Amino acid sequence: MGLFQIKRRIAVDEVEGVEEILLEHGDEGWSLGEDVLAGTAWVLGIFESAEKAQFAWRALRLKFADWPEQAEVAGLPDEDWRNSYKAHFKAWQCGRLHWVPVWERETYTLGDDDVAIWLDPGMAFGTGNHETTRLCCERLVEWAKTAKADAKVIDAGCGSGILAISAARLGFREVLGFDNDAEAVQISGENAALNGLADAVSFYEGDLITGFEGEQRDLVLANILGHILMQYVPELLAAVAPGGTLVLSGILAEEGAQVQAAFADAATGWDVSRRMLGEWCDVTLTRPAA
Repeated sequence: MGLFQIKRRIAVDEVEGVEEILLEHGDEGWSLGEDVLAGTAWVLGIFESAEKAQFAWRALRLKFADWPEQAEVAGLPDEDWRNSYKAHFKAWQCGRLHWVPVWERETYTLGDDDVAIWLDPGMAFGTGNHETTRLCCERLVEWAKTAKADAKVIDAGCGSGILAISAARLGFREVLGFDNDAEAVQISGENAALNGLADAVSFYEGDLITGFEGEQRDLVLANILGHILMQYVPELLAAVAPGGTLVLSGILAEEGAQVQAAFADAATGWDVSRRMLGEWCDVTLTRPAA
């Protein structure tokens, strides 16, 4: 027994609220599943030990007062766990960048100019399939088509590091990521090493006030919940270099107009756009060059 799981069924009409809380909670050991045809949904956690599973449950339960104090933890053979992921976790692509499960590393075929990020959910990397991550990745890939290789990129609230690592894989030489969670910083570093990019991107502890270290970047990525983003409008805008771009995600579709207005009102002359994907959206602002 190498891994342990906690699984709790929830009502389908609870999915949206639980998803928002899981995103805010920030522990990528948890995931949300739903079988639309069967009308069932569940929260699933995978952890390295029974103790870590119970600790993670107690932390998550603080968000759900009606959930039981103790969760049933089940041992999960490593091979069974990997096979369960293989059944539903498939590679996906945006432009020349591919996000591929690590178990396909020896068999996956890339185009001549394409590059890959190898994802291992066992390292709390997640899959990159969440709408908020996809929105950021799509913006990153599009921006990279015209950006210079020496452009400065920063991932604010890096989580598992997927955005910063993707930027480094695309060839950008000055890539940073920060998070206010020390464990997230450690995991991001491990995920960079998994992709041979340990020296290509730097991760450190910081928040939306201290994390930018008083410097401006050509691309600022912030996949954080909308209500938090709106608390740091001045700091996020100030972190963007002239001619640079700010990509905001983690925003519920119903919050999109409010978040866009909050930033647009403070960013006179900036180009502003918003896109939807499922129940989520992003807001992107480009600062005038001069």
